[in-house]
Amino acid sequence: MAPRHQLVPSLGLASLLCSTASAAGPFLTQTGTQEWVFGNDLWNVSQGASYATKLYSTILPGEDLVGTAYGHYSDIDGATLVEYTNASIVASGDDWIDIAFESTDVDLHWVIFDDLQGAYHYMVNKATPSLEILRTLWRLNPDLFLNGRTNIKDDILPPFSLYANATEVQDETFELANGTVITKYDWSNFVRYRDYYGVYGPDVVGSWWIHPSTEYFTGSQLSQTLTVHRESSTGDSVQLNVFQDTSHFRVGAYVTPPVGKIWGPWLWYLNNGSKEDVEQRRAQELASWPYSWLNNTAYQTRGAITGTLTLSDGRPAAGASVFLGDTDTSIRPLVQGTNYYYTTQADASGAFSFPDVRTGAYGLYAWSDGGALADVYTNVTLTPVAVTAGETTALGELAWALPAGRTEIFRVGDFDKNASEFANGGLPYKFNVTSLSPANLTFVVGQSDVATDWYYASSALGTWTIQFEIDEAALAGYSANGSTALLSISLAGYSQSQAQNVDVNGVLLGTLDDDVLTSDPGLYRSSRISGEWRFIQYEIDPSDLVAGTNTIGFTITRFTEWRGFMWDSIFLEWQS
Repeated sequence: MAPRHQLVPSLGLASLLCSTASAAGPFLTQTGTQEWVFGNDLWNVSQGASYATKLYSTILPGEDLVGTAYGHYSDIDGATLVEYTNASIVASGDDWIDIAFESTDVDLHWVIFDDLQGAYHYMVNKATPSLEILRTLWRLNPDLFLNGRTNIKDDILPPFSLYANATEVQDETFELANGTVITKYDWSNFVRYRDYYGVYGPDVVGSWWIHPSTEYFTGSQLSQTLTVHRESSTGDSVQLNVFQDTSHFRVGAYVTPPVGKIWGPWLWYLNNGSKEDVEQRRAQELASWPYSWLNNTAYQTRGAITGTLTLSDGRPAAGASVFLGDTDTSIRPLVQGTNYYYTTQADASGAFSFPDVRTGAYGLYAWSDGGALADVYTNVTLTPVAVTAGETTALGELAWALPAGRTEIFRVGDFDKNASEFANGGLPYKFNVTSLSPANLTFVVGQSDVATDWYYASSALGTWTIQFEIDEAALAGYSANGSTALLSISLAGYSQSQAQNVDVNGVLLGTLDDDVLTSDPGLYRSSRISGEWRFIQYEIDPSDLVAGTNTIGFTITRFTEWRGFMWDSIFLEWQS
């Protein structure tokens, strides 16, 4: 028998393609040119140049968990397969080995422990091109992995038979004969709010991703991407692991990760399909992070940051979203993707903390997440912030400036960069809910309710009107001292090729269309919360307002199916 934790000489495929391997403990065996078998006493995988095409486990002895599906692979931007030219054991401990599969662009590591069903993965950048998406994924046996589960959705994957007579209306989105639509985007989620996700057969088998940290994910709290789905062309059960993504649900941006960047480690976990078991395993992983077995100085060297955010009117910034990202503030937090990133929410006193942060320089960003800050549309940016090994960087009290001389006339919706509070907004993801929004509506300030009378998105040709009152004395006073009104429009997303005119009492203020707004795919990819946030302001002369009843109008003049404007908040203020 071969020594433990060493490269095993070729034993031939026939002796290894079974529910357990012949080597004791974790092993790696080269079986041909760019062909390997590896695993432990509980599972083993057959790896080729790009695809791992066979997976056996003691959970289902003798059953190939890949079957006719494609198996495990990695790719760049969903198009360029990662090709492995060499594999070797690069580190080991008493009960584990670290196998590096080498390629031109990245090295993918499998860290295999004696008694673990599954393995830890991490990827190290060598020479990736400028990219939007980097991912690994399993495409597994559809006869075994019947269900998908995320922190939002837990359901049967659409049966493959449904796709036979369906019409593809966009990428992996199909309309059935009865008018219903199935789409992979209904399984999306916000990457920093995941617990665990995967595909499973209840009480039979499950394949799961557990990410104990989100430091290697791109973007801010509003970053969304794909998780699981049914592959329409083959029927494979797909378990996606998209950790680098500056494209889905936002205005895309290409980034070039630095050499040596580590994505991960995360845990790929196999079990009998029990969700309770995965929950327990996740708790164990959270308690173990950062992992002691990863012998990388930059990974192990960490510090912390603390601070308190206070608004200039004296309020604590309770519940604010706080993001630790790039020092380059010209890059939007939603598409920052070269560095490591951390998110948190301030507590009721405005205090926040970031433990276990990799050392280096960061930019700190904060914005309203609604609630007590629903009227706050300014933000905080502080850069650079240094994180030093073994130390806590105490930023103290940070001042959050509010615009001076502003008096609110009305506000529709909370400023939180999402559309959740409006009619039909929020979770779960669902395709084409925009079609349920009316073409015309009137929202009366002080009478109408945002939860029922203002919809999360406008799409159809027509006019949405906000009706509000201005006191005669107030109008005269503000006019006399030279004040103007300021209309602020906060959009949670915009998908072309929609166009709408904005007016006050019939006087055109401007046009919002793809000449001034770049499209994001949030609406047509099933999101009812956000795509990419935009903020537009129009100054209004008091002569365009009247004492008594006034209107702000939003008139859709160009319509494209499934597209439109996703709302966050609309403010009107006096500015002195």
